[in-house]
Amino acid sequence: MVKQSSKRPRPATSRRPATARRQPPVVPAGPRPPAASREIARDGDTEQRILDAAHRVFMRTGTAGARTQEIAAEAGVNSALLHYYFRSKERLAAAVFRRAAGELFPAVTSVLASDRLLEDKVREVVAIEIDRLSRTPYLPAYVISELAHHPERIQQLLSAVTGSRPQSLGETVITRIDAQIRAEVRARRLRPIAAEQFLVNLLSLCIFPFAAQPMLAALLGLEGKAFTRFIQERKRALPEFFMSALRP
Repeated sequence: MVKQSSKRPRPATSRRPATARRQPPVVPAGPRPPAASREIARDGDTEQRILDAAHRVFMRTGTAGARTQEIAAEAGVNSALLHYYFRSKERLAAAVFRRAAGELFPAVTSVLASDRLLEDKVREVVAIEIDRLSRTPYLPAYVISELAHHPERIQQLLSAVTGSRPQSLGETVITRIDAQIRAEVRARRLRPIAAEQFLVNLLSLCIFPFAAQPMLAALLGLEGKAFTRFIQERKRALPEFFMSALRP
């Protein structure tokens, strides 16, 4: 008996070109950014534009009153792109606060903790505070409001900027200022004052005109160019006024 082959010819239609059998490349699982965000992400300033827009909106309305749609419109992007970069309004608010508070605290803290003469510190702190607040006059009210609702943010900010606990940083500043005040008192160039009072008085005198600008405009007519002239005169006169009040 002749054994028949088990192989049978395949129909011609079953053969396919080799290229037809190739599978598409495997794409890793996971969410992909929207097409618009992938396109604009190559433009390096998109994230900065969103942050700048959020800064302006938060300054106008406060964080609680701000809406992500308003921020997106201010930045010239859609809401999906805003969420692609910052995920949520809370993350965006934290980023804005870090930038805003970073314009106030680290530079001043660095001066106060330095070995500069006490009177030089006063002049530098006044110059830093007034110059920066002149560019962002609503910053103090914003920072104070944010800290009232999110007191943990200043801890996070100072820890990130200085690499140390805020408490230890405050102790360093107070210890340094206290030692300088005591030296000036012993030399009879200064009247005794607690370091905490010295610092709070100095910073308050710098910040108050900006925090109270609407009231000053209503009571004293200090708005626009008049407020600018007032602030420039204050920058010149405040260090001498402050130190004169402490001299014997």
